[in-house]
This record gives sequence, C-alpha cells and structure tokens, in this order.
Amino acid sequence: MAEIVDGGGGGGKHGKKTAKKGSARIDMTPMVDLAFLLLTFFVLAATLAKPKAMEIIYPKEAKDDDTKTKLNKDLATTILLGEKENEVYYYKGFFKPDSTVLELSNFSKDGIRKMLLDRNRSIIEAVNALKTRYNNKEMSKEEYQEQFGDLTGADEAPFVIVKTIPETKYKNVINAVDELEICNVRKRAIQDMAESEAIAVRQRTAELGL
Repeated sequence: MAEIVDGGGGGGKHGKKTAKKGSARIDMTPMVDLAFLLLTFFVLAATLAKPKAMEIIYPKEAKDDDTKTKLNKDLATTILLGEKENEVYYYKGFFKPDSTVLELSNFSKDGIRKMLLDRNRSIIEAVNALKTRYNNKEMSKEEYQEQFGDLTGADEAPFVIVKTIPETKYKNVINAVDELEICNVRKRAIQDMAESEAIAVRQRTAELGL
C-alpha cells in the first residue's frame, strides 16, 4: 500500500554516506476496487428488495344504503388494539355497550390466529384445495387468482375490522394485518375505534389488571 521512495545515499562531512528520509506514497488502487465492489453490492441489494404493498380494504361510504358495505353480524369480527402492546381484544358480531364482552387475546399462534382460523376454516380449506390444483398445474395463474378472489370475497367469508386509537402501537397494527394474511382473510378494514369501544377497552384492561 505504501511505497518508500529512497533518495539514495550521499557523502557526509567525513566521506560517510548518510541515509535520506524517504517519502511515503499511498497506493489508492485497492480502495477504488473496494468502492466499486460495495457499489455493485448495494445496487443489487436495492434491486432485489422490491417493496410490497399491503392490501387494505375500507368499507364503502355512500349516502345510498344499497351501495354501502353491509356486514353480517354472524360473520363479523372486530379486533380492538389499545394503547399497550398487550391490549389486544376482539368481539364477534356488533358492539353493544351493555352486553358485549371483550375477549383478551395476543399475536401468538394460540391467540388471534387460532380464532381467525376457526372463523375462516371453510374458506381456508377451499383455498388449500385450490392451491393444490394450481401446484399440480391443473389451472393457469390467471384462473387461480380469479378463483382465489371469488373464494376469499364470497358472501359467506368472514369480515374482520381492525380498530385502533391514536396511541395504538404501529407494531400491533402490522401484526394484526399479518394474522389476517396468514388466515386468508381478505374482507377486512382498518378503522378508528368508537368512543364506546375505547371506554370498554379501558374498563376491560382495568378489570384484568393489565
């Protein structure tokens, strides 16, 4: 890397040779090669890491009742995410302040996921059968995608609403959407929590001593 340039010997006062101090010169060629290698690596890494969009379905809002998203209370499930990471609740059907009981849950395999798998079992079984046919090359990709959409968007498929408050941890929102993806729940929405639901979350958290 560094080269010592020797200026040669010379005669001293008494005829003796004295060594002159050499000057150091740094060879930057290896550093240039390293810079190009790093540049190539980051360019390839940026190309391979393509961003993925998160699919979120919002209920339609319209004045005409016929165009609004109608929920079947027997198929509706609402996940409530409070301020704390362990404030994960859900209830089935429509919320009634005087009778709805919030079920405490979490993002483990025995928590929200188990509940969603039970609720969406028939759709999941149909989707798995469809994937088997596709993997066996019994249908094209276009046919698979069309039938997959028909299955997950069918009238009998459950609808899940994830509700949050301004203090909800972003991590919990991502975890909730991940669980919906794993359980093939495509009829879903993210909304702000109603004040009555937020009060119920606070009361339930106090009851459980969380």
